[in-house]
Amino acid sequence: MPTRRDIALGLAAGLPAAALLSATGHAQTNDPFANASSAPPPPPPQNDRTYSEEEMVRAAEDFFDSAAGGVAAVIARVFREQGRPVGYVTGREGSGAWLLGLRYGTGDLFLKTGERSQVFWRGPSFGFDFGGNASKVFTLVYGMTSSDQIYKRYPGVEGSAYVVGGLGVTYQAADGVTLAPIRAGVGLRGGANVGYLVYSRTRQLLPF
Repeated sequence: MPTRRDIALGLAAGLPAAALLSATGHAQTNDPFANASSAPPPPPPQNDRTYSEEEMVRAAEDFFDSAAGGVAAVIARVFREQGRPVGYVTGREGSGAWLLGLRYGTGDLFLKTGERSQVFWRGPSFGFDFGGNASKVFTLVYGMTSSDQIYKRYPGVEGSAYVVGGLGVTYQAADGVTLAPIRAGVGLRGGANVGYLVYSRTRQLLPF
């Protein structure tokens, strides 16, 4: 086995260190991948498929603009109750009622996976409700793996309506997918009275 003195003399003489170390039987390979694991890479973290609370607050504040005063508190509450969403819908809607009301809207669905789809919705509302209004709607989407899953009827979740800072929120759920529409200002009228909403690929006149 070469001593430290032998190695030092050899290096001084210009001999490669690998030649000296080989005498010990412990020479190391120059291949950087020699010890790499052959196991497949781990799956991407689940958070890569969902939106953070900060992302949703920024998107909602930009969307609502002057009506965004309480949006951070509203979204914080939805996150506490539902977690991180996989997507969101931005849109506008109009509604009118004389006891029995109607609601129509149109918007765009954005999923964290990169999918984007246009969507239309309509539905009846019930309650002691009169008048008409137009409003912006920002909807958080949960439990969806494909944009096609939004095209169905979503009943309202009883007792889920609440108002924070001039913004109203209700929950709608069907087949494992939950929607949390957030409406601003005058759009609160009838927000808690919606019996269900039907989401479709094209605009439909009949609300049922």
